[in-house]
Amino acid sequence: MLRHRRTSRVTSRRSGRRSGGVLARIAARAAAPLAASLVLPLLLTGCGGGEDRDRRSPSVPGAVTAQASSATSVHVMWRPSTDDRAVTGYEILRDGTTAKRVPADLSMIDVGGLTASTSYRFTVRARDAAGNLSAPSAPAAVTTPAATPDDKRPPTAPAHLTGRADGTGAAELSWGRALDDVGVTAYDVYQEGTRIHSVGGATLSARLTGLRPGTVYTFTVRARDAADNASPDSDAVDITTASAPGAPPSIAPTRLRTSVGRAPSGSGTDITLRWVPPHTGGAIGAYQLFLNGAPTTTIVPGVPSPEGLTSYTFTVTDPPGTRYSVKLRARLPDGRWGDFSAQPTVVVP
Repeated sequence: MLRHRRTSRVTSRRSGRRSGGVLARIAARAAAPLAASLVLPLLLTGCGGGEDRDRRSPSVPGAVTAQASSATSVHVMWRPSTDDRAVTGYEILRDGTTAKRVPADLSMIDVGGLTASTSYRFTVRARDAAGNLSAPSAPAAVTTPAATPDDKRPPTAPAHLTGRADGTGAAELSWGRALDDVGVTAYDVYQEGTRIHSVGGATLSARLTGLRPGTVYTFTVRARDAADNASPDSDAVDITTASAPGAPPSIAPTRLRTSVGRAPSGSGTDITLRWVPPHTGGAIGAYQLFLNGAPTTTIVPGVPSPEGLTSYTFTVTDPPGTRYSVKLRARLPDGRWGDFSAQPTVVVP
């Protein structure tokens, strides 16, 4: 349950055709005249006009990589296939045997249940609705690290995460090395709480593709060790992809951050949002707050509108573990709603 406080604590810092199916009328003639005709359906074959069965296989998935996430799991990623109709799913093969099947909207998967200190070869093939399978991709070889069953200590958080947009649909991230008492085996990239990419423990950068033009994204990075202990999140970085040619630039709040604390009344949890207002060339009359995709309240920042970092606090009374995805948009000077901010996730402690 959400409880709004009228004192919102807004602050500012300056800073076809069927294949059969013709009807032939056959007049039945006999020695004695008949008053009726028989209408019989004749199935005609080989006359053309029917849809050809789909016999074309999807293209082979490309750029397959396999990264050991822990001593017993491997993260497999690939570039999506194309098909003359539509790709409906992918099969991930481990040493030639199917290990996983995933729908067409996924291009990465964790394969678990592996053995420590063991070499594997992973391939991926695509399937379409007619059951046609592509040829297997080129194999990606990987060796799982040695097991460390007594390791309970997670790595430190990756430091100094930075990023930049690379055109309309890609971004590049880099970060500082995390520390672990045994060793970091992987870094996982998260987009607003969802893991979208993994690289090896010796790699301190990632290139992310498939992003939308003119959109704000928030990324964080976590480190993992061979015992599958995960670090805390790195500091977040916001990246706005370039707008598509001819499209207006994004007008969205940026650097949206969340923090939680106990409500002063002792009942419930305070969630504080902080963000940088968009550049609109005029005053922002209001913001619309969305929780878990639904509009929840309108925030009126006051007059004049804050020009620096803006904050807003509200109280929730839901039980610990409740998750909220949070996003904002601003009402522009012409009365339209602007673009949405990035959408971080906050968990009630």
